[in-house]
Amino acid sequence: MSIIIRPIVTEKVTKESEVLNRFGFVVDKKANKVQIKKAIEAAYGVTIVSVNTMNVRPDRTTKYTKSGLISGKTNAIKKAIVQVQQGETIDFYNNI
Repeated sequence: MSIIIRPIVTEKVTKESEVLNRFGFVVDKKANKVQIKKAIEAAYGVTIVSVNTMNVRPDRTTKYTKSGLISGKTNAIKKAIVQVQQGETIDFYNNI
């Protein structure tokens, strides 16, 4: 089971990585903070100071089309924001 699914590369997370040394990842929904910390430390070779997690609910949409009403939803995900020890950094492009 792979705990880390992919890194989050958005403007907000990129700014936090530059200023506060925090990085974002999409992780497995069943993983806890200890498992996330161990997986990121093993994958990137850094020391993690803290791990914050959040469950993101699926977005539901409804569209009116010629054939009638169509409803759908996006997938629910779990995000982890990890703070790396001062002086260390994670380079996503070399480790993907």
